Amino acid sequence: MSTATYTVSGMTCEHCVASVTEEISEIDGVSAVDVELSSGAVTVTSAQPLDADSVREAVEEAGYKLAG
Repeated sequence: MSTATYTVSGMTCEHCVASVTEEISEIDGVSAVDVELSSGAVTVTSAQPLDADSVREAVEEAGYKLAG
């Protein structure tokens, strides 16, 4: 198992959280996504380490941006 935390900017409500969670969950190997709205922290648990570009694309598909 691999766990990585990313910061997503632009989320303001639970709908934002649901959108980001849904898109990241569709990446192969992802088993859990935990989003903390107040800080923008998104912790992703997966079978193997994820390619950061895959996570960035999923976040952008949801309409948000990875910080940094």
